Amino acid sequence: MFHHSSKLQYNVRVDKPDPQFAKFLQQAIGGVEGEIRVAMQYFFQAMGARGDDKYRDMLMMTATEELSHIEFLGHAVALNLEGAPLTVQEEAAKDPVVNAIMGGANPRHILSSGLSAMPVNSNGVPFDMSHVYATGNLAADMMANVTAESGGRVLASRLYNMTDDTGMKDMLSFLIARDTMHQQQWLAVIEELGGWEAAMPIPNSTPQEHEATEHSYYFLNTSLDEPTPEGRWTSGPSLDGRSEFSKRDKPDPLGQKPSLGKARPHSGTQTEQQK
Repeated sequence: MFHHSSKLQYNVRVDKPDPQFAKFLQQAIGGVEGEIRVAMQYFFQAMGARGDDKYRDMLMMTATEELSHIEFLGHAVALNLEGAPLTVQEEAAKDPVVNAIMGGANPRHILSSGLSAMPVNSNGVPFDMSHVYATGNLAADMMANVTAESGGRVLASRLYNMTDDTGMKDMLSFLIARDTMHQQQWLAVIEELGGWEAAMPIPNSTPQEHEATEHSYYFLNTSLDEPTPEGRWTSGPSLDGRSEFSKRDKPDPLGQKPSLGKARPHSGTQTEQQK
Protein backbone atom coordinates (compact mmCIF):
# COMPACT_ATOMS: atom_id res chain seq x y z
CA MET A 1 0.00 0.00 0.00
CA PHE A 2 1.24 3.48 -0.83
CA HIS A 3 0.43 6.81 0.77
CA HIS A 4 0.81 10.15 -0.95
CA SER A 5 1.39 13.68 0.26
CA SER A 6 0.08 16.63 -1.72
CA LYS A 7 3.49 18.28 -1.29
CA LEU A 8 6.63 17.52 -3.29
CA GLN A 9 9.59 15.83 -1.60
CA TYR A 10 11.75 18.87 -2.45
CA ASN A 11 11.03 22.41 -3.53
CA VAL A 12 11.03 23.00 -7.29
CA ARG A 13 11.63 26.50 -8.63
CA VAL A 14 12.28 27.60 -12.19
CA ASP A 15 13.49 31.17 -12.51
CA LYS A 16 13.64 31.25 -16.31
CA PRO A 17 11.60 28.63 -18.22
CA ASP A 18 13.62 26.75 -20.81
CA PRO A 19 11.82 24.27 -23.12
CA GLN A 20 15.13 22.80 -24.25
CA PHE A 21 16.15 22.08 -20.65
CA ALA A 22 12.73 20.47 -20.15
CA LYS A 23 13.73 18.08 -22.91
CA PHE A 24 17.04 17.36 -21.18
CA LEU A 25 15.27 16.74 -17.85
CA GLN A 26 13.26 13.99 -19.52
CA GLN A 27 16.42 11.86 -19.43
CA ALA A 28 16.28 11.99 -15.63
CA ILE A 29 12.70 10.73 -15.76
CA GLY A 30 12.57 8.18 -18.57
CA GLY A 31 16.19 7.57 -19.53
CA VAL A 32 18.20 4.48 -18.64
CA GLU A 33 19.85 6.58 -15.90
CA GLY A 34 16.52 7.96 -14.75
CA GLU A 35 14.07 7.71 -11.90
CA ILE A 36 11.48 5.43 -13.53
CA ARG A 37 14.23 2.86 -13.98
CA VAL A 38 15.42 2.88 -10.36
CA ALA A 39 11.90 3.12 -8.91
CA MET A 40 10.80 0.02 -10.80
CA GLN A 41 14.11 -1.77 -10.19
CA TYR A 42 13.91 -1.35 -6.42
CA PHE A 43 10.19 -2.12 -6.43
CA PHE A 44 10.60 -5.46 -8.19
CA GLN A 45 13.69 -6.31 -6.16
CA ALA A 46 11.64 -5.70 -3.03
CA MET A 47 8.82 -7.95 -4.19
CA GLY A 48 11.31 -10.77 -4.78
CA ALA A 49 13.47 -10.23 -1.69
CA ARG A 50 13.75 -13.41 0.37
CA GLY A 51 15.56 -13.66 3.69
CA ASP A 52 15.57 -10.92 6.31
CA ASP A 53 12.49 -8.76 5.72
CA LYS A 54 14.40 -5.58 6.55
CA TYR A 55 15.97 -5.66 3.07
CA ARG A 56 12.54 -5.86 1.45
CA ASP A 57 11.35 -2.96 3.58
CA MET A 58 14.42 -0.88 2.75
CA LEU A 59 14.07 -1.50 -0.99
CA MET A 60 10.37 -0.65 -0.96
CA MET A 61 10.98 2.58 0.95
CA THR A 62 13.65 3.69 -1.51
CA ALA A 63 11.49 2.69 -4.49
CA THR A 64 8.80 4.96 -3.08
CA GLU A 65 11.31 7.79 -2.69
CA GLU A 66 12.24 7.41 -6.35
CA LEU A 67 8.57 7.83 -7.27
CA SER A 68 8.76 11.13 -5.41
CA HIS A 69 11.72 12.09 -7.59
CA ILE A 70 9.68 11.37 -10.72
CA GLU A 71 6.97 13.63 -9.35
CA PHE A 72 9.11 16.69 -8.71
CA LEU A 73 11.12 16.21 -11.90
CA GLY A 74 7.83 16.10 -13.79
CA HIS A 75 6.84 19.36 -12.15
CA ALA A 76 10.20 20.84 -13.16
CA VAL A 77 9.58 19.82 -16.78
CA ALA A 78 6.17 21.50 -16.75
CA LEU A 79 7.55 24.70 -15.21
CA ASN A 80 10.30 24.84 -17.83
CA LEU A 81 7.65 24.59 -20.55
CA GLU A 82 5.77 27.64 -19.27
CA GLY A 83 5.66 30.19 -22.07
CA ALA A 84 6.70 27.72 -24.77
CA PRO A 85 5.24 28.72 -28.17
CA LEU A 86 1.99 26.92 -28.97
CA THR A 87 1.66 28.01 -32.59
CA VAL A 88 3.93 28.30 -35.59
CA GLN A 89 3.01 31.96 -35.75
CA GLU A 90 4.32 32.62 -32.24
CA GLU A 91 7.65 31.00 -33.00
CA ALA A 92 8.05 32.34 -36.53
CA ALA A 93 7.36 35.85 -35.31
CA LYS A 94 10.56 35.63 -33.30
CA ASP A 95 12.86 33.79 -35.67
CA PRO A 96 12.03 31.55 -38.65
CA VAL A 97 15.18 29.47 -38.13
CA VAL A 98 14.38 28.88 -34.48
CA ASN A 99 10.88 27.95 -35.59
CA ALA A 100 12.32 25.33 -37.92
CA ILE A 101 14.06 23.50 -35.13
CA MET A 102 11.67 24.46 -32.30
CA GLY A 103 14.58 25.89 -30.40
CA GLY A 104 15.75 22.39 -29.49
CA ALA A 105 12.51 21.60 -27.67
CA ASN A 106 10.68 18.29 -27.89
CA PRO A 107 7.60 18.90 -30.09
CA ARG A 108 5.73 16.13 -28.26
CA HIS A 109 5.71 18.33 -25.17
CA ILE A 110 3.25 20.41 -27.18
CA LEU A 111 1.58 17.79 -29.35
CA SER A 112 1.18 14.91 -26.90
CA SER A 113 1.33 16.12 -23.32
CA GLY A 114 0.12 19.72 -23.38
CA LEU A 115 3.31 21.21 -21.94
CA SER A 116 3.96 18.59 -19.28
CA ALA A 117 6.29 15.67 -18.58
CA MET A 118 6.07 12.27 -20.25
CA PRO A 119 7.49 8.81 -19.41
CA VAL A 120 10.17 9.19 -22.10
CA ASN A 121 13.85 10.01 -22.38
CA SER A 122 15.35 13.16 -23.87
CA ASN A 123 14.87 11.77 -27.39
CA GLY A 124 11.21 11.06 -26.75
CA VAL A 125 11.69 7.28 -26.55
CA PRO A 126 9.39 5.68 -23.93
CA PHE A 127 11.03 3.80 -21.07
CA ASP A 128 10.31 0.12 -21.72
CA MET A 129 11.54 -1.52 -18.47
CA SER A 130 14.26 -3.51 -20.26
CA HIS A 131 16.86 -1.97 -17.92
CA VAL A 132 15.10 -3.06 -14.73
CA TYR A 133 17.30 -5.65 -13.04
CA ALA A 134 15.88 -7.79 -10.25
CA THR A 135 17.60 -11.17 -9.92
CA GLY A 136 16.35 -12.40 -6.56
CA ASN A 137 19.99 -12.45 -5.40
CA LEU A 138 20.47 -9.69 -2.84
CA ALA A 139 24.18 -9.14 -3.48
CA ALA A 140 23.75 -9.08 -7.27
CA ASP A 141 20.88 -6.63 -6.94
CA MET A 142 22.91 -4.33 -4.69
CA MET A 143 25.72 -4.20 -7.25
CA ALA A 144 23.21 -3.41 -10.00
CA ASN A 145 21.81 -0.66 -7.79
CA VAL A 146 25.23 0.91 -7.22
CA THR A 147 25.65 1.04 -11.00
CA ALA A 148 22.20 2.59 -11.42
CA GLU A 149 22.81 5.27 -8.80
CA SER A 150 26.27 6.00 -10.18
CA GLY A 151 24.85 6.57 -13.65
CA GLY A 152 22.07 8.68 -12.15
CA ARG A 153 24.54 10.86 -10.28
CA VAL A 154 26.61 11.30 -13.46
CA LEU A 155 23.46 12.43 -15.27
CA ALA A 156 22.38 14.81 -12.49
CA SER A 157 25.87 16.31 -12.42
CA ARG A 158 25.80 16.88 -16.18
CA LEU A 159 22.35 18.46 -16.00
CA TYR A 160 23.58 20.72 -13.19
CA ASN A 161 26.37 21.95 -15.47
CA MET A 162 23.97 22.52 -18.39
CA THR A 163 21.81 25.15 -16.69
CA ASP A 164 22.37 28.55 -15.13
CA ASP A 165 18.91 28.56 -13.54
CA THR A 166 19.46 28.80 -9.79
CA GLY A 167 16.21 27.00 -9.03
CA MET A 168 17.12 24.06 -11.23
CA LYS A 169 20.63 23.92 -9.77
CA ASP A 170 19.12 23.77 -6.29
CA MET A 171 16.82 20.88 -7.25
CA LEU A 172 19.62 19.00 -8.99
CA SER A 173 21.91 19.46 -6.00
CA PHE A 174 19.28 17.58 -3.97
CA LEU A 175 19.21 14.74 -6.52
CA ILE A 176 23.00 14.56 -6.51
CA ALA A 177 22.93 14.32 -2.71
CA ARG A 178 20.30 11.57 -2.68
CA ASP A 179 22.29 9.59 -5.25
CA THR A 180 25.28 9.88 -2.92
CA MET A 181 23.22 8.36 -0.11
CA HIS A 182 21.82 5.58 -2.24
CA GLN A 183 25.25 4.56 -3.54
CA GLN A 184 26.41 4.32 0.06
CA GLN A 185 23.22 2.52 1.08
CA TRP A 186 23.61 -0.34 -1.39
CA LEU A 187 27.31 -0.73 -0.62
CA ALA A 188 26.44 -0.80 3.08
CA VAL A 189 24.23 -3.83 2.43
CA ILE A 190 27.20 -5.61 0.80
CA GLU A 191 29.25 -4.75 3.88
CA GLU A 192 26.51 -6.02 6.16
CA LEU A 193 26.44 -9.29 4.22
CA GLY A 194 30.10 -9.78 5.14
CA GLY A 195 31.85 -7.53 2.63
CA TRP A 196 33.26 -8.37 -0.77
CA GLU A 197 35.21 -11.40 0.42
CA ALA A 198 32.12 -13.05 1.87
CA ALA A 199 29.73 -12.00 -0.90
CA MET A 200 31.88 -13.03 -3.85
CA PRO A 201 31.70 -14.78 -6.17
CA ILE A 202 28.01 -14.08 -6.61
CA PRO A 203 26.08 -16.24 -5.99
CA ASN A 204 28.22 -17.47 -3.11
CA SER A 205 25.92 -20.47 -2.73
CA THR A 206 27.12 -22.15 -5.94
CA PRO A 207 29.03 -25.33 -4.96
CA GLN A 208 32.75 -25.24 -5.79
CA GLU A 209 32.45 -28.55 -7.64
CA HIS A 210 30.17 -26.82 -10.15
CA GLU A 211 32.98 -24.45 -11.16
CA ALA A 212 36.09 -25.15 -13.24
CA THR A 213 38.19 -23.30 -10.68
CA GLU A 214 41.42 -23.63 -12.66
CA HIS A 215 39.96 -20.93 -14.93
CA SER A 216 38.54 -18.68 -12.21
CA TYR A 217 41.32 -16.22 -11.47
CA TYR A 218 43.45 -15.50 -14.54
CA PHE A 219 43.24 -12.44 -16.77
CA LEU A 220 43.26 -13.17 -20.51
CA ASN A 221 45.31 -10.90 -22.75
CA THR A 222 43.62 -11.33 -26.13
CA SER A 223 45.71 -8.68 -27.89
CA LEU A 224 48.17 -9.83 -30.56
CA ASP A 225 50.45 -6.82 -30.21
CA GLU A 226 49.98 -5.29 -26.76
CA PRO A 227 51.34 -6.47 -23.39
CA THR A 228 48.99 -7.29 -20.55
CA PRO A 229 47.80 -4.11 -18.79
CA GLU A 230 49.21 -4.73 -15.32
CA GLY A 231 46.92 -3.94 -12.41
CA ARG A 232 45.27 -5.23 -9.28
CA TRP A 233 43.51 -7.80 -11.46
CA THR A 234 46.71 -9.49 -12.71
CA SER A 235 48.51 -10.38 -9.48
CA GLY A 236 47.98 -10.69 -5.75
CA PRO A 237 45.16 -12.26 -3.78
CA SER A 238 41.71 -12.47 -5.36
CA LEU A 239 39.03 -10.28 -3.82
CA ASP A 240 37.15 -13.29 -2.48
CA GLY A 241 40.29 -14.54 -0.71
CA ARG A 242 40.09 -17.93 -2.40
CA SER A 243 43.02 -17.73 -4.81
CA GLU A 244 45.65 -15.53 -6.50
CA PHE A 245 45.21 -13.46 -9.64
CA SER A 246 47.43 -14.31 -12.61
CA LYS A 247 47.63 -13.52 -16.32
CA ARG A 248 47.87 -15.40 -19.58
CA ASP A 249 49.39 -13.78 -22.64
CA LYS A 250 48.28 -14.94 -26.09
CA PRO A 251 46.25 -17.84 -24.69
CA ASP A 252 45.74 -20.93 -26.80
CA PRO A 253 42.14 -21.79 -27.67
CA LEU A 254 40.74 -24.65 -25.61
CA GLY A 255 37.86 -25.62 -27.87
CA GLN A 256 37.29 -27.17 -31.26
CA LYS A 257 36.74 -25.47 -34.61
CA PRO A 258 32.97 -25.07 -34.95
CA SER A 259 31.31 -26.90 -37.83
CA LEU A 260 27.57 -27.47 -38.20
CA GLY A 261 27.82 -29.90 -41.11
CA LYS A 262 25.18 -30.19 -43.81
CA ALA A 263 21.97 -28.22 -43.77
CA ARG A 264 18.72 -30.13 -43.30
CA PRO A 265 16.35 -30.63 -46.21
CA HIS A 266 13.28 -28.40 -46.23
CA SER A 267 15.12 -25.79 -44.14
CA GLY A 268 15.07 -23.08 -46.77
CA THR A 269 18.80 -23.44 -47.53
CA GLN A 270 20.57 -23.80 -50.87
CA THR A 271 20.88 -27.26 -52.44
CA GLU A 272 24.68 -26.99 -52.19
CA GLN A 273 24.45 -26.56 -48.42
CA GLN A 274 22.62 -29.88 -48.09
CA LYS A 275 25.21 -32.00 -49.94
